[in-house]
Amino acid sequence: MISVGGLLVATPLLEDPNFRRSVVLIVEHDQAAGTLGVVLNRPTEVSVLQVLSAWSPLVSGPSVVFQGGPVQLDSALAIAAVPSGADPLGWKRLGGPSGLSDLGTVDLDAPPEILAAEITQMRIFAGYAGWSAGQLDAEVADGAWYILDSEPGDAFSEVPERLWRSVLRRQGGEMAFVANCPDDPTMN
Repeated sequence: MISVGGLLVATPLLEDPNFRRSVVLIVEHDQAAGTLGVVLNRPTEVSVLQVLSAWSPLVSGPSVVFQGGPVQLDSALAIAAVPSGADPLGWKRLGGPSGLSDLGTVDLDAPPEILAAEITQMRIFAGYAGWSAGQLDAEVADGAWYILDSEPGDAFSEVPERLWRSVLRRQGGEMAFVANCPDDPTMN
């Protein structure tokens, strides 16, 4: 079941270059309105210092902007973790599983100083992934996505390029086997 705070993990069948081997954190989900998420494993070479310098000291490594998805690449969205129980101004809790209850979105129009003492980890994304009502359900039914639970470290993986494989491996069984699927299955 698709839920806020959960993950969409691309199956090897998904060949769209925007989502091939991607891991998407669900930020918003409403059956009637659709789904919004950010791709967690697409770091760019653009430094946060270059585009949002005031937020740069709060960003977790790697300190680059991530491509959150193919929609509105000229806009920025930030995900941040705060200490348990905190609910700072300029931060909105995602909800979802209890282990992720300290994860939320950041109002990048707010002064960074009001959040600096509260943020423990943060990532900035250019763009987002979005699906209209029913679109994602159809893609899941077609076998394009696995719907999986996230773990607290997923949103801030220090080696995001390995996130797809590590999320699949920890599932065990057939999904752990899928993690070893070569980039081009015809080369197997």
